[in-house]
Amino acid sequence: MIFAIKRYSIYAVTLVFLLSGCKNEIPVEGKTETEKSVDTLAHMEPFKITGPKLGLDYKGKKREAIERFVDKNWNEERDNLSMIVVKNGQIVYENYMGVADKNRKITMDEHTPLHIASVSKVITATAVLLLIDSGKIELDQKVNTILKDFPYPDVTVRMLLNHRSGLTNYAYYADRKEIWDKKQVLTNRDILDLFIKFDTPLDRPADRSFAYCNTNYAMLALIIEKITGLSYPKAMKRMIFDPLGMKDTFVMDYEKDRKRIIPSYKGNGVEIGMDFLDSVYGDKNIYSTPRDLMKFDMARYAPDYLNPDLIKQVYVGYSYEHKGEKNYGLGIRMIEWVTGQHFYFHNGWWHGNTSSYVNLKNEKVMIVALSNKFSRKPYMVRKLAPLFGDYPFKKEKEDELD
Repeated sequence: MIFAIKRYSIYAVTLVFLLSGCKNEIPVEGKTETEKSVDTLAHMEPFKITGPKLGLDYKGKKREAIERFVDKNWNEERDNLSMIVVKNGQIVYENYMGVADKNRKITMDEHTPLHIASVSKVITATAVLLLIDSGKIELDQKVNTILKDFPYPDVTVRMLLNHRSGLTNYAYYADRKEIWDKKQVLTNRDILDLFIKFDTPLDRPADRSFAYCNTNYAMLALIIEKITGLSYPKAMKRMIFDPLGMKDTFVMDYEKDRKRIIPSYKGNGVEIGMDFLDSVYGDKNIYSTPRDLMKFDMARYAPDYLNPDLIKQVYVGYSYEHKGEKNYGLGIRMIEWVTGQHFYFHNGWWHGNTSSYVNLKNEKVMIVALSNKFSRKPYMVRKLAPLFGDYPFKKEKEDELD
């Protein structure tokens, strides 16, 4: 039974994680031929992440301000929302509203996993960084030295992470009837096979410019599978979800999970079914909760989780061909103001699912808003950033979806 949670609950949370490292190869029983003997993941000692305890007065004032913002922009009778604001691993604000699944009458609560869409890229990127940190691959390694039949010799792992590979977007490419029969479900491997079969050129030369493209992260998922010897869903569970205690988080397996996952809806409440692109993962297809994302977010601050020198490269802009404040690091979007302030986030959109992950790393604040009823409102939570630091947001045009 799923129990509803009262709004605005506040309490301190001490996060205790089991770190998965990548050490010596260990044999694993009961796996397929592609998984046997190449499972490189081993457990290490647990570690703790703590931060200064927040005072009741501090939390009360922040909660009141966030509550006013939410009450102004969301309606409990019409909207679906799963939201949390965390500082130093302590929940400042938490709110769940709406019916997550109309058919099964499941109301939204802290254990309701929603499709986080492109926020999945942040987690996929972290898995790749863990493999880099462990010496299994290199950041600037050519992809075709890992995926031997990858047909683009100049593309590197870094270029996939920062969207500078020049790869064509699989969603538009496979939508062409001469390329793919949409009655068949498309997989990550199918994407690569299509590029090989049709001798598909890059949209632009590798590393020439930024172009946000889901194909990059579909290929990163294949790299994770190749290096670990595990399917992407199993690798993510072993590397990230289980060690960090993300018990309500999983990668959707199309055949096994499509009938049990929380569906998504149009803005008018009509359920949106799945299509032939719903089996592709890495760029999307992670289901999670705000509390689980809190655990993930806090882990990235720990020097024992990822090498600090490596994590620094995540928060660097890589694309300056055009003037502007927007940029992209390694699995994270950013705004780089001329005043020197930097703002880090990632939005997501898939079917009726919209999501926003805000990472105020200097203040150790995370803001997450998820909805499975189509709405651009989750993207608005970035406007809460000035409550915690110097973020000069102006009145903006409509936020990008992804």
